[in-house]
Amino acid sequence: MDIVILAVIIAVVVLGAIGGLIVGSRRKKPLPPPPPAAPDITAPPAEPHVGDEAETPRDEPRRTIEEVDLPDGGSTGVAVEEPPVVEVPEIEIPEPTEGRLVRLRARLSRSQNALGKGLLTLLSREHLDEDTWEEIEDTLLTADVGVQPTQELVERLRERVKVLGTRTPEELRGLLREELVKLVGTDVDRTVKTEPEDRKPGIVMVVGVNGTGKTTTTGKLARVLVADGRSVVLGAADTFRAAAADQLQTWGERVGAHTVRGPEGGDPASVAFDAVKEGKEMGLDVVLIDTAGRLHTKTGLMDELGKVKRVVEKHAPLDEVLLVLDATTGQNGLVQARVFAEVVDITGIVLTKLDGTAKGGIVIAVQRELGVPVKLIGLGEGADDLAPFEPEAFIDALIGD
Repeated sequence: MDIVILAVIIAVVVLGAIGGLIVGSRRKKPLPPPPPAAPDITAPPAEPHVGDEAETPRDEPRRTIEEVDLPDGGSTGVAVEEPPVVEVPEIEIPEPTEGRLVRLRARLSRSQNALGKGLLTLLSREHLDEDTWEEIEDTLLTADVGVQPTQELVERLRERVKVLGTRTPEELRGLLREELVKLVGTDVDRTVKTEPEDRKPGIVMVVGVNGTGKTTTTGKLARVLVADGRSVVLGAADTFRAAAADQLQTWGERVGAHTVRGPEGGDPASVAFDAVKEGKEMGLDVVLIDTAGRLHTKTGLMDELGKVKRVVEKHAPLDEVLLVLDATTGQNGLVQARVFAEVVDITGIVLTKLDGTAKGGIVIAVQRELGVPVKLIGLGEGADDLAPFEPEAFIDALIGD
Protein backbone atom coordinates (compact mmCIF):
# COMPACT_ATOMS: atom_id res chain seq x y z
CA MET A 1 0.00 0.00 0.00
CA ASP A 2 2.78 2.36 0.83
CA ILE A 3 4.48 1.51 -2.39
CA VAL A 4 1.42 2.53 -4.44
CA ILE A 5 1.11 5.84 -2.63
CA LEU A 6 4.83 6.59 -3.25
CA ALA A 7 4.50 5.84 -6.99
CA VAL A 8 1.50 8.17 -7.27
CA ILE A 9 3.39 10.97 -5.52
CA ILE A 10 6.39 10.59 -7.86
CA ALA A 11 4.11 10.61 -10.92
CA VAL A 12 2.43 13.82 -9.73
CA VAL A 13 5.80 15.51 -9.16
CA VAL A 14 7.07 14.54 -12.62
CA LEU A 15 3.91 15.75 -14.37
CA GLY A 16 4.10 19.03 -12.43
CA ALA A 17 7.68 19.63 -13.52
CA ILE A 18 6.84 18.94 -17.19
CA GLY A 19 3.86 21.28 -17.04
CA GLY A 20 6.00 24.05 -15.59
CA LEU A 21 8.51 23.77 -18.40
CA ILE A 22 5.77 24.00 -21.05
CA VAL A 23 4.16 27.01 -19.44
CA GLY A 24 7.55 28.76 -19.08
CA SER A 25 8.39 28.26 -22.75
CA ARG A 26 5.05 29.71 -23.84
CA ARG A 27 5.47 32.81 -21.69
CA LYS A 28 8.99 33.65 -23.14
CA LYS A 29 8.22 36.01 -26.13
CA PRO A 30 10.73 38.15 -28.20
CA LEU A 31 11.21 41.70 -26.93
CA PRO A 32 9.90 44.47 -29.21
CA PRO A 33 12.61 46.54 -31.08
CA PRO A 34 13.74 49.72 -29.34
CA PRO A 35 12.38 53.03 -30.68
CA PRO A 36 14.63 54.66 -33.35
CA ALA A 37 17.16 57.13 -32.00
CA ALA A 38 17.13 60.77 -33.13
CA PRO A 39 19.60 61.34 -36.05
CA ASP A 40 22.96 62.91 -35.21
CA ILE A 41 23.36 65.79 -37.63
CA THR A 42 27.07 66.15 -36.80
CA ALA A 43 27.99 62.57 -37.67
CA PRO A 44 29.32 61.81 -41.22
CA PRO A 45 26.97 59.95 -43.54
CA ALA A 46 27.23 56.20 -43.49
CA GLU A 47 29.19 54.51 -46.26
CA PRO A 48 26.93 53.06 -48.98
CA HIS A 49 26.76 49.31 -49.30
CA VAL A 50 26.33 47.05 -52.32
CA GLY A 51 22.71 47.11 -53.42
CA ASP A 52 21.93 50.52 -51.97
CA GLU A 53 20.06 52.90 -54.24
CA ALA A 54 22.14 55.85 -55.46
CA GLU A 55 20.84 59.27 -54.58
CA THR A 56 21.67 62.62 -56.07
CA PRO A 57 23.35 64.84 -53.44
CA ARG A 58 20.87 67.54 -52.54
CA ASP A 59 23.36 70.20 -51.43
CA GLU A 60 26.06 69.80 -54.18
CA PRO A 61 25.89 71.33 -57.69
CA ARG A 62 26.04 68.96 -60.60
CA ARG A 63 29.45 68.81 -62.41
CA THR A 64 29.78 68.98 -66.19
CA ILE A 65 31.65 66.26 -68.07
CA GLU A 66 34.57 68.65 -68.71
CA GLU A 67 35.03 68.94 -64.92
CA VAL A 68 35.21 65.21 -64.31
CA ASP A 69 38.72 63.70 -64.38
CA LEU A 70 38.75 60.48 -66.33
CA PRO A 71 41.35 57.79 -65.67
CA ASP A 72 44.24 57.42 -68.17
CA GLY A 73 43.18 55.60 -71.29
CA GLY A 74 39.57 56.88 -71.37
CA SER A 75 36.41 56.09 -69.47
CA THR A 76 37.10 52.35 -69.46
CA GLY A 77 40.02 52.82 -67.07
CA VAL A 78 42.28 50.82 -69.40
CA ALA A 79 45.52 52.56 -70.45
CA VAL A 80 45.74 52.85 -74.25
CA GLU A 81 49.18 53.42 -75.79
CA GLU A 82 49.17 56.48 -78.03
CA PRO A 83 50.75 56.00 -81.49
CA PRO A 84 54.01 57.95 -81.96
CA VAL A 85 53.57 61.35 -83.59
CA VAL A 86 55.67 61.64 -86.74
CA GLU A 87 56.67 65.24 -87.36
CA VAL A 88 56.65 66.17 -91.02
CA PRO A 89 59.22 68.91 -91.64
CA GLU A 90 57.75 72.08 -93.02
CA ILE A 91 58.90 72.78 -96.57
CA GLU A 92 60.59 76.16 -96.81
CA ILE A 93 60.39 78.51 -99.78
CA PRO A 94 63.93 79.76 -100.50
CA GLU A 95 64.62 83.40 -101.27
CA PRO A 96 64.74 84.15 -105.03
CA THR A 97 68.28 84.18 -106.41
CA GLU A 98 67.78 87.12 -108.74
CA GLY A 99 69.42 90.17 -107.24
CA ARG A 100 70.54 88.25 -104.16
CA LEU A 101 74.10 89.60 -104.35
CA VAL A 102 72.80 93.18 -104.37
CA ARG A 103 70.81 92.48 -101.22
CA LEU A 104 73.89 90.98 -99.55
CA ARG A 105 76.31 93.79 -100.48
CA ALA A 106 76.56 94.94 -96.84
CA ARG A 107 78.20 91.58 -96.06
CA LEU A 108 81.22 92.66 -98.13
CA SER A 109 81.99 95.56 -95.79
CA ARG A 110 85.32 94.13 -94.61
CA SER A 111 86.60 93.55 -98.13
CA GLN A 112 85.21 96.94 -99.12
CA ASN A 113 87.19 98.74 -96.41
CA ALA A 114 90.42 96.93 -97.24
CA LEU A 115 90.32 96.97 -101.01
CA GLY A 116 87.90 99.46 -102.52
CA LYS A 117 88.04 102.27 -100.00
CA GLY A 118 91.76 101.74 -99.40
CA LEU A 119 92.54 102.17 -103.09
CA LEU A 120 90.28 105.20 -103.46
CA THR A 121 91.95 106.87 -100.50
CA LEU A 122 95.42 106.37 -101.99
CA LEU A 123 94.40 107.47 -105.49
CA SER A 124 92.84 110.64 -104.07
CA ARG A 125 96.18 111.96 -102.82
CA GLU A 126 97.27 115.18 -104.47
CA HIS A 127 100.68 113.81 -105.48
CA LEU A 128 100.92 110.20 -106.60
CA ASP A 129 104.62 109.52 -106.10
CA GLU A 130 106.42 106.16 -106.16
CA ASP A 131 105.75 105.58 -102.48
CA THR A 132 102.02 105.96 -103.05
CA TRP A 133 102.06 103.53 -105.97
CA GLU A 134 103.92 101.02 -103.79
CA GLU A 135 101.21 101.41 -101.16
CA ILE A 136 98.61 100.74 -103.84
CA GLU A 137 100.47 97.57 -104.83
CA ASP A 138 100.69 96.47 -101.19
CA THR A 139 96.96 97.02 -100.74
CA LEU A 140 96.19 94.83 -103.74
CA LEU A 141 98.60 92.08 -102.66
CA THR A 142 97.25 92.12 -99.09
CA ALA A 143 93.77 91.62 -100.52
CA ASP A 144 95.06 88.48 -102.33
CA VAL A 145 94.63 89.86 -105.82
CA GLY A 146 97.84 88.09 -106.83
CA VAL A 147 101.19 89.33 -108.14
CA GLN A 148 100.52 89.29 -111.88
CA PRO A 149 97.01 90.83 -111.71
CA THR A 150 98.32 93.48 -109.30
CA GLN A 151 101.11 94.54 -111.66
CA GLU A 152 98.65 94.73 -114.56
CA LEU A 153 96.18 96.83 -112.59
CA VAL A 154 98.77 99.28 -111.25
CA GLU A 155 100.23 99.80 -114.71
CA ARG A 156 96.84 100.62 -116.22
CA LEU A 157 95.93 102.90 -113.32
CA ARG A 158 99.18 104.84 -113.73
CA GLU A 159 98.52 105.46 -117.41
CA ARG A 160 94.91 106.51 -116.93
CA VAL A 161 95.62 108.82 -113.97
CA LYS A 162 98.38 110.52 -115.97
CA VAL A 163 96.01 111.14 -118.87
CA LEU A 164 93.16 112.18 -116.57
CA GLY A 165 95.11 114.95 -114.89
CA THR A 166 92.76 116.38 -112.28
CA ARG A 167 90.99 113.69 -110.29
CA THR A 168 87.61 114.24 -108.65
CA PRO A 169 86.29 111.48 -106.30
CA GLU A 170 83.63 110.55 -108.88
CA GLU A 171 86.19 110.26 -111.67
CA LEU A 172 88.49 108.12 -109.51
CA ARG A 173 85.68 105.82 -108.52
CA GLY A 174 84.63 105.33 -112.15
CA LEU A 175 88.20 104.72 -113.23
CA LEU A 176 88.84 102.16 -110.48
CA ARG A 177 85.53 100.44 -111.12
CA GLU A 178 86.28 100.01 -114.82
CA GLU A 179 89.71 98.52 -114.22
CA LEU A 180 88.56 96.12 -111.49
CA VAL A 181 85.59 94.90 -113.54
CA LYS A 182 87.95 94.31 -116.46
CA LEU A 183 90.28 92.35 -114.17
CA VAL A 184 87.47 90.18 -112.78
CA GLY A 185 86.05 89.61 -116.25
CA THR A 186 82.56 89.93 -117.64
CA ASP A 187 82.99 87.92 -120.82
CA VAL A 188 82.70 84.43 -119.26
CA ASP A 189 79.62 82.32 -118.62
CA ARG A 190 79.04 82.09 -114.86
CA THR A 191 75.79 80.14 -114.87
CA VAL A 192 75.77 76.79 -113.08
CA LYS A 193 75.08 74.22 -115.80
CA THR A 194 72.17 72.08 -114.63
CA GLU A 195 69.99 71.78 -117.76
CA PRO A 196 71.55 69.57 -120.42
CA GLU A 197 69.53 69.70 -123.63
CA ASP A 198 69.39 65.98 -124.37
CA ARG A 199 68.66 64.40 -120.99
CA LYS A 200 67.67 64.63 -117.35
CA PRO A 201 68.94 65.06 -114.73
CA GLY A 202 71.82 67.52 -114.83
CA ILE A 203 74.70 66.21 -112.70
CA VAL A 204 76.80 68.46 -110.45
CA MET A 205 79.70 67.22 -108.32
CA VAL A 206 80.92 69.38 -105.42
CA VAL A 207 84.54 68.96 -104.31
CA GLY A 208 86.89 70.60 -101.81
CA VAL A 209 88.67 69.96 -98.53
CA ASN A 210 86.80 69.63 -95.25
CA GLY A 211 86.34 72.90 -93.41
CA THR A 212 85.65 75.02 -96.47
CA GLY A 213 81.88 74.70 -96.04
CA LYS A 214 81.52 72.13 -98.81
CA THR A 215 78.53 70.19 -97.43
CA THR A 216 76.79 73.38 -96.33
CA THR A 217 77.39 74.87 -99.77
CA THR A 218 75.86 71.78 -101.40
CA GLY A 219 72.77 72.21 -99.24
CA LYS A 220 72.56 75.93 -100.01
CA LEU A 221 73.01 75.23 -103.72
CA ALA A 222 69.98 72.92 -103.51
CA ARG A 223 68.03 75.89 -102.17
CA VAL A 224 69.26 78.08 -105.05
CA LEU A 225 68.07 75.49 -107.56
CA VAL A 226 64.72 74.96 -105.83
CA ALA A 227 64.22 78.74 -105.74
CA ASP A 228 64.72 78.70 -109.51
CA GLY A 229 62.04 76.03 -109.91
CA ARG A 230 64.20 72.89 -110.21
CA SER A 231 63.65 69.53 -108.51
CA VAL A 232 66.74 68.16 -106.78
CA VAL A 233 68.17 64.88 -105.45
CA LEU A 234 71.18 65.01 -103.11
CA GLY A 235 73.88 62.32 -103.08
CA ALA A 236 75.68 62.08 -99.71
CA ALA A 237 78.91 60.58 -101.06
CA ASP A 238 80.97 61.83 -98.11
CA THR A 239 80.54 58.49 -96.34
CA PHE A 240 83.50 58.95 -93.99
CA ARG A 241 81.63 61.48 -91.88
CA ALA A 242 78.19 60.42 -90.65
CA ALA A 243 77.57 64.02 -89.66
CA ALA A 244 78.02 65.10 -93.29
CA ALA A 245 75.25 62.79 -94.51
CA ASP A 246 72.93 63.86 -91.67
CA GLN A 247 73.65 67.51 -92.36
CA LEU A 248 72.99 67.14 -96.08
CA GLN A 249 69.74 65.26 -95.47
CA THR A 250 68.55 68.03 -93.14
CA TRP A 251 69.25 70.64 -95.83
CA GLY A 252 67.33 68.53 -98.33
CA GLU A 253 64.30 68.02 -96.09
CA ARG A 254 63.95 71.75 -95.58
CA VAL A 255 63.26 72.31 -99.28
CA GLY A 256 61.73 68.94 -100.14
CA ALA A 257 64.80 67.49 -101.88
CA HIS A 258 65.33 63.72 -101.84
CA THR A 259 68.63 62.49 -100.29
CA VAL A 260 70.46 59.27 -101.21
CA ARG A 261 72.96 58.02 -98.62
CA GLY A 262 74.86 54.84 -97.82
CA PRO A 263 76.37 53.16 -94.74
CA GLU A 264 79.05 55.02 -92.83
CA GLY A 265 82.44 54.19 -94.34
CA GLY A 266 80.78 52.73 -97.45
CA ASP A 267 81.83 53.18 -101.05
CA PRO A 268 81.32 56.85 -102.08
CA ALA A 269 81.21 55.95 -105.77
CA SER A 270 78.32 53.56 -105.10
CA VAL A 271 76.31 56.32 -103.36
CA ALA A 272 76.98 58.72 -106.22
CA PHE A 273 75.92 56.08 -108.76
CA ASP A 274 72.68 55.37 -106.87
CA ALA A 275 71.91 59.09 -106.58
CA VAL A 276 72.11 59.58 -110.34
CA LYS A 277 70.12 56.39 -110.91
CA GLU A 278 67.30 57.52 -108.61
CA GLY A 279 67.36 60.99 -110.11
CA LYS A 280 66.77 59.46 -113.54
CA GLU A 281 64.05 57.09 -112.31
CA MET A 282 62.21 59.87 -110.47
CA GLY A 283 62.48 62.25 -113.41
CA LEU A 284 64.13 65.00 -111.35
CA ASP A 285 66.01 67.97 -112.79
CA VAL A 286 69.35 68.00 -110.94
CA VAL A 287 71.58 65.63 -108.95
CA LEU A 288 74.02 67.28 -106.51
CA ILE A 289 76.80 65.00 -105.26
CA ASP A 290 78.67 65.97 -102.09
CA THR A 291 82.08 64.26 -102.01
CA ALA A 292 84.59 63.55 -99.25
CA GLY A 293 87.13 66.25 -98.52
CA ARG A 294 89.92 65.09 -96.30
CA LEU A 295 93.37 66.68 -96.55
CA HIS A 296 94.20 67.55 -100.13
CA THR A 297 97.66 66.01 -99.69
CA LYS A 298 96.18 62.51 -99.28
CA THR A 299 96.76 60.63 -102.53
CA GLY A 300 94.05 58.10 -101.62
CA LEU A 301 91.37 60.77 -101.53
CA MET A 302 92.34 62.05 -104.95
CA ASP A 303 92.21 58.52 -106.39
CA GLU A 304 88.82 58.04 -104.78
CA LEU A 305 87.54 61.31 -106.23
CA GLY A 306 88.63 60.20 -109.69
CA LYS A 307 86.75 56.91 -109.16
CA VAL A 308 83.54 58.74 -108.19
CA LYS A 309 83.78 60.80 -111.37
CA ARG A 310 84.33 57.71 -113.57
CA VAL A 311 81.45 55.77 -111.98
CA VAL A 312 79.01 58.67 -112.30
CA GLU A 313 79.93 59.09 -115.95
CA LYS A 314 78.69 55.56 -116.63
CA HIS A 315 75.25 57.17 -116.40
CA ALA A 316 76.04 60.46 -118.11
CA PRO A 317 78.76 63.12 -118.32
CA LEU A 318 79.16 65.53 -115.42
CA ASP A 319 77.69 68.92 -116.23
CA GLU A 320 79.53 70.78 -113.48
CA VAL A 321 82.41 70.13 -111.07
CA LEU A 322 82.34 72.93 -108.51
CA LEU A 323 85.37 73.51 -106.29
CA VAL A 324 84.53 75.04 -102.91
CA LEU A 325 87.26 77.28 -101.47
CA ASP A 326 87.41 79.18 -98.20
CA ALA A 327 88.15 82.81 -99.07
CA THR A 328 89.87 83.36 -95.72
CA THR A 329 92.64 80.86 -96.52
CA GLY A 330 94.10 83.10 -99.23
CA GLN A 331 97.06 81.63 -101.10
CA ASN A 332 96.64 78.25 -99.38
CA GLY A 333 93.32 77.98 -101.17
CA LEU A 334 95.16 78.27 -104.46
CA VAL A 335 97.35 75.30 -103.52
CA GLN A 336 94.20 73.26 -102.84
CA ALA A 337 92.75 74.38 -106.15
CA ARG A 338 95.76 73.13 -108.09
CA VAL A 339 95.60 69.66 -106.50
CA PHE A 340 91.89 69.19 -107.20
CA ALA A 341 92.22 70.53 -110.73
CA GLU A 342 94.76 67.80 -111.50
CA VAL A 343 92.27 65.06 -110.62
CA VAL A 344 88.95 66.35 -111.92
CA ASP A 345 88.15 68.97 -114.51
CA ILE A 346 87.00 71.92 -112.41
CA THR A 347 84.34 73.93 -114.25
CA GLY A 348 83.49 76.53 -111.61
CA ILE A 349 84.51 77.92 -108.22
CA VAL A 350 82.44 78.62 -105.12
CA LEU A 351 84.08 81.06 -102.71
CA THR A 352 82.72 80.80 -99.16
CA LYS A 353 83.18 83.09 -96.13
CA LEU A 354 83.81 86.07 -98.37
CA ASP A 355 81.95 88.23 -95.85
CA GLY A 356 84.46 87.50 -93.11
CA THR A 357 87.69 88.42 -94.87
CA ALA A 358 89.57 91.43 -96.14
CA LYS A 359 90.87 89.27 -98.99
CA GLY A 360 88.22 89.98 -101.62
CA GLY A 361 90.91 89.93 -104.30
CA ILE A 362 91.00 86.12 -104.09
CA VAL A 363 88.20 86.20 -106.68
CA ILE A 364 90.68 87.54 -109.24
CA ALA A 365 93.61 85.34 -108.18
CA VAL A 366 91.78 82.00 -108.21
CA GLN A 367 90.27 82.66 -111.62
CA ARG A 368 93.73 83.40 -112.98
CA GLU A 369 95.15 80.29 -111.33
CA LEU A 370 92.58 77.82 -112.68
CA GLY A 371 91.31 79.56 -115.77
CA VAL A 372 87.71 78.92 -114.66
CA PRO A 373 85.18 81.45 -113.36
CA VAL A 374 83.87 82.06 -109.88
CA LYS A 375 80.19 81.10 -110.16
CA LEU A 376 78.89 81.38 -106.59
CA ILE A 377 79.97 83.21 -103.46
CA GLY A 378 79.01 82.63 -99.82
CA LEU A 379 78.37 85.76 -97.78
CA GLY A 380 77.18 84.53 -94.39
CA GLU A 381 75.78 81.73 -92.26
CA GLY A 382 72.16 82.14 -93.36
CA ALA A 383 70.41 79.52 -95.49
CA ASP A 384 70.03 81.94 -98.41
CA ASP A 385 73.45 83.61 -98.17
CA LEU A 386 74.82 81.84 -101.25
CA ALA A 387 74.61 84.15 -104.26
CA PRO A 388 75.37 83.85 -107.97
CA PHE A 389 78.52 85.83 -108.68
CA GLU A 390 77.88 89.02 -110.64
CA PRO A 391 81.17 90.86 -111.38
CA GLU A 392 79.76 94.38 -111.64
CA ALA A 393 77.59 94.07 -108.53
CA PHE A 394 80.57 92.60 -106.68
CA ILE A 395 82.90 95.49 -107.65
CA ASP A 396 80.21 98.06 -106.81
CA ALA A 397 79.95 96.50 -103.35
CA LEU A 398 83.74 96.58 -102.94
CA ILE A 399 84.30 100.23 -103.79
CA GLY A 400 81.07 101.54 -102.26
CA ASP A 401 78.96 104.46 -103.42
